[in-house]
Amino acid sequence: MPPHSDHWSTQSPYGVRCEWGLDGARRLTAAGDVACLVVVDVLSFTTAVSVAVDAGTRVFPYRWRDETAAAFAGARDAGLAVGRGAATPTTPWSLSPAALRAARLPARLVLPSPNGSTIAAAAADAGCLVVAGCLRNARAVGSWAALHGYGSAEKPLAVAPAGERWPDGGLRPALEDLLGAGAVIAALGTPGGLSPEARAAVAAFTSTPDLGAALAGCASGRELAARAYEGDVALAAESDTSDAVPLLQGGAFDRAPGVPSPSSPKAPPDHAP
Repeated sequence: MPPHSDHWSTQSPYGVRCEWGLDGARRLTAAGDVACLVVVDVLSFTTAVSVAVDAGTRVFPYRWRDETAAAFAGARDAGLAVGRGAATPTTPWSLSPAALRAARLPARLVLPSPNGSTIAAAAADAGCLVVAGCLRNARAVGSWAALHGYGSAEKPLAVAPAGERWPDGGLRPALEDLLGAGAVIAALGTPGGLSPEARAAVAAFTSTPDLGAALAGCASGRELAARAYEGDVALAAESDTSDAVPLLQGGAFDRAPGVPSPSSPKAPPDHAP
């Protein structure tokens, strides 16, 4: 290894790795050996994705919430989610998981997000399989990944807690995403060994007995409550209430093959995607 190699930043050779934000996700996938990346953006992108996929909607992540988003949605014959404060009776879809649960969802939905969407797109560009994880589906995601061999030395898995942004644009590590990452990793197990960063995420999750109180009391939860979105925080804390594994396929998150829908008989997956 060259004396100034940054190989350390990929957390290789651990089977399960964990790092913050877009830059962290790019570092973890830089070596080209990560087979699957789970993006975790609990408040609220990946929670919103889980709610929509539960309802049978295909979710197209989009990096920017600007005039290009409408054109992107139109080209895909999809509805466009707007900012929480911009939702109307005719366009009720937004990044609010509670609003999505209450709305009649289209078959296709574009969900702009500067954090979770951007990480998902970057990981897909790097050739990784991408899954949206949150507290609602952590057990399902971890179990699915383990069943298909992800997290092993042969098929390393990376978990990317998205975090939030400070007003100056810098990364703000967010407690809710650390807990979500830990929940996914705890459900996955340790087939290929956990990096110390992944172990720390699990420790944070397992030492938090009341997820609802933690999310309500953390900075992100208090920010949303101040804007009257307490319902989003409560919904995000609904631990393991979804069995859907949102897999990025053809540019959109959809239920992973082999994972039963709520209306179909449950059966274990018989092949890896």
